[in-house]
Amino acid sequence: MRLRQIEDFLAVAESGGIRAAARKRGVSQPAITKSVRRLETDLGAQLVQRTPHGVLLTSSGRAFFERVRVAYAELRRAEDEVAQGAPSVGSVEFGVGPVAGALIVPEAVAAFRKQFPDVHVRILEGLKQLGPLVREGTLDFAVGARHHVKSDSALAFRPLFIHQLVVAARKGHPLRNARSLKDLASAEWVNLVPPASAQSPLERTMAAAGMPLPGRAIQCESYHVLVALLTRTDMLGILTARLLGKTLAGDALEAIPVAERLPAYTTYLITRVGIPLNRPAAVMAKMVLQAARRLAKAA
Repeated sequence: MRLRQIEDFLAVAESGGIRAAARKRGVSQPAITKSVRRLETDLGAQLVQRTPHGVLLTSSGRAFFERVRVAYAELRRAEDEVAQGAPSVGSVEFGVGPVAGALIVPEAVAAFRKQFPDVHVRILEGLKQLGPLVREGTLDFAVGARHHVKSDSALAFRPLFIHQLVVAARKGHPLRNARSLKDLASAEWVNLVPPASAQSPLERTMAAAGMPLPGRAIQCESYHVLVALLTRTDMLGILTARLLGKTLAGDALEAIPVAERLPAYTTYLITRVGIPLNRPAAVMAKMVLQAARRLAKAA
């Protein structure tokens, strides 16, 4: 196998077609086709199957893709480390949950830029896919909640800070003087949908209070849409106290001080076990840790 064949195959698998892969690689379609066929010959297995709607990976292709994607990501990191003498060379790719992204990423990135002004930085925001992307090497590390990541012996979790959940509503909400979750049961809620394996913040809150999920609750899979709905309607939602106090949401939203103690959750730094970060990624992770410590002390 040659590196170019691996790169051509990854382009086909990730783009879902020969034409798109050729554009991505800057070569002709016949060149991509020839490269992938040679790779299949070298491996003695069919990796891709053409269909009227594009290219699909065979079972052998899917297995090969999962392995080679991790290996290729490590190769890129190795190249970066060898070339670290040049300040413009290298990259950092990490993922964050929406709350951590709003609270600590700006400070961490600003501090990082003082040491690495030219290193490429990519930040991915998400709730569901961060753990697998760290495990496979697509991301250097991630910052998020552990209940968003399935148990995985390949991942290490370092606690950063604790989030206390609160009932959030727009300022001046008609129910702002309510003092119990029972007083809010008939309101319309926004339920932020988490991964299938975890309860949503609203579900955790109601379960802890011994109450059913409100009947008038719309499902939402975007944190930013959730905040927009809360600021511009009379819907209620569950946010973190830190988010209300430290971001723009605090200008438009306030917590309704119910008597019940709402659940809390911990934000973690998620890395791969036994695989060190390259220097820029290690520095970025350090800046994240420092920003998280300052946030925790300010509580």
